[in-house]
Amino acid sequence: MLLAKLKAAAVAASVALAALTAAEASAADKIKVASVYTVPIEQQWVSRIHIALDAAAKRGDIDYEWSESVSNADYERVMREYAEKGVDMVVGEAFAVEQAARRVARDYPETAFLMGSSFKPQAPNFSVFDNYIQEPAYLTGMIAGGMTKSNVIGVVGGFPIPEVNRLMNAFMAGALEVNPDVKFMVSFIGSWFDPPKAKEAAFAMIERKADVLYAERFGVSDAAKERGVLAIGNVIDTQAQYPDTVVASALWHMEPTIDAAIAAVKAKSFKAEDYGHYSNMKPGGASLAPYGTFEDKIPAELKAKVEAKKAAILDGSFTVEVNDAEPKPTM
Repeated sequence: MLLAKLKAAAVAASVALAALTAAEASAADKIKVASVYTVPIEQQWVSRIHIALDAAAKRGDIDYEWSESVSNADYERVMREYAEKGVDMVVGEAFAVEQAARRVARDYPETAFLMGSSFKPQAPNFSVFDNYIQEPAYLTGMIAGGMTKSNVIGVVGGFPIPEVNRLMNAFMAGALEVNPDVKFMVSFIGSWFDPPKAKEAAFAMIERKADVLYAERFGVSDAAKERGVLAIGNVIDTQAQYPDTVVASALWHMEPTIDAAIAAVKAKSFKAEDYGHYSNMKPGGASLAPYGTFEDKIPAELKAKVEAKKAAILDGSFTVEVNDAEPKPTM
């Protein structure tokens, strides 16, 4: 009897030790990631990064912390604080703070930096990414071109920088494919997060007969809803908030980008690379949102054209042009 108890105790201790060892190994396998955002995490662009990193944290791959609404003047200081704390990777958007972000990366060569940027990687540790979602943007343009009745489409963006320009240009090209008669109004509000200003720009376009609006920024869909016209979403799907307004959206999924970077850091193989290709449709970095409430409102013939184009993009027989030039109005 005593021998059996001793054997049982030994087995229990062995199981507990194994569990403890596994837990320690799992903890050791985690990396520390910090993000620095210049806007609130609710803003559509950074929300995609935050969601992907939060998912990695929840499955136990990383320890994750972040700072939001960091001013450009404070960005370098916050980056340095995280690097000094010994995080393994810093993620953020360097568009307005390129020099500062790259300076920090040079000072901490052992830290991985994965930054949204319009420019090239910087050896040895500064990798870049971008929302190369021009493919679904083209598809949403096709839908817009087929749904407009006035043949006037309004396009409202933040700043005329490459990552915005390429989406607008792809959207406009898609609209022209199905409707060569369509005309465009283009406006930039000079901000990444100013819904009232975007709303006013959209109102001005509606006054000039635009009946479909490309909502690159928050606020545009609110104007469309108030005036009873259609909107095309960007980066996230807001149809649930605008069920009678947002007819289609080009979605960005940061998971492939984030997961690839985490794997590289864990393997100690992280280097200066361009992660932009992970945002294409084929690797799962972008998609066309489900039609949802507009499933039966979009003509079947138009949906068939969109599906055919999507298939051509995925099999490589059609390539959406990456045009980073500032889009121009045609009316």
